[in-house]
Amino acid sequence: MAGEIRIGLAGTGGIMKGHVRDLAEIPEVKVVALMDPDAGHRANYKREFPRLADVAEFDDYQAMLDGADLTGVVIASPHTLHFEQIMAALDRGVHVLAEKPMVCRMDHAREIVRKVRQTRLVLVIGYQRHYGGAYRYIRRAIAAGEIGRVEMVAGFQAQGWKVGTTGSWRQKPELSGGGQLNDSGSHLVDILLWMTGLQAETVSAQIDNCGTPVDINSALSIRFAGGAIGTLTIVGDHPAHGMWEDITVTGERGGFYLRQGQPLVQFAGRGEPSFTVNADPLGGGSISRNFIRCIQGTEEPAAPAECGLRVIELTEAAWQSAAAGKPVAVPRTDR
Repeated sequence: MAGEIRIGLAGTGGIMKGHVRDLAEIPEVKVVALMDPDAGHRANYKREFPRLADVAEFDDYQAMLDGADLTGVVIASPHTLHFEQIMAALDRGVHVLAEKPMVCRMDHAREIVRKVRQTRLVLVIGYQRHYGGAYRYIRRAIAAGEIGRVEMVAGFQAQGWKVGTTGSWRQKPELSGGGQLNDSGSHLVDILLWMTGLQAETVSAQIDNCGTPVDINSALSIRFAGGAIGTLTIVGDHPAHGMWEDITVTGERGGFYLRQGQPLVQFAGRGEPSFTVNADPLGGGSISRNFIRCIQGTEEPAAPAECGLRVIELTEAAWQSAAAGKPVAVPRTDR
């Protein structure tokens, strides 16, 4: 079919289900390959999604690249596999949608950024907050100078991550690359950097593995270029089953307060009360749809490779700080 976009799926975890549903709503897309090392997982996916019944199956990622004619791949594999899989796809001229975190090492992130720029292929990271109206509203307002220079940021995330990931690959460093800071915490790191446009310069971190091989509770104190300071707190040993997330950004002339994604705006010195914003109209789309539109050339990646680089720069520096017991400079790569 003219204009058909042929997609391969790498991984059959829960996050991939959302991509399968979104891709099914795009007429130009045809899923042609399903890869997972576990045949039972592939069979379960085909039962749940009858549209995939006749899709070619592979138990190895390289075999999928060799055996299927692909326009793009969606990668939802364990985190430490992302780098090799992303690079293999780009080497073949195949576009990539990679779930977060993009990679688990700064040098890997830099190599991917260089490769994307060289090949001009599409790479989109699965940071869904970039499509949310509240986050877009705050990003635009900060960029427009509505609160003046950003002075302070604070992010807090609490989740029963430790209990929820017990026995899974997420608590195996050789597959996960790290704990909650590198997993769901990656969303918080990313959105703080993306909304504010700040560049971290130094970080001082305290981390508690809570008896596991990976980070569970993390407390970061950050200084940014330009003088802003901030904190980022991840609570993974939380008794609640759901997630709670708070984000605060304050500047010279006002602040933004997000509680569970609902934005409150407060401006000082205007004689005006605080007000809650309905930012829903600014949202829309999805990671998968953005990926396809980027391949078609009608959109730009909402979360490009550079976002993944900035996240792992701060995350890896935090791990180093906690291990050394002292502040660590956050490297900055020319972009």
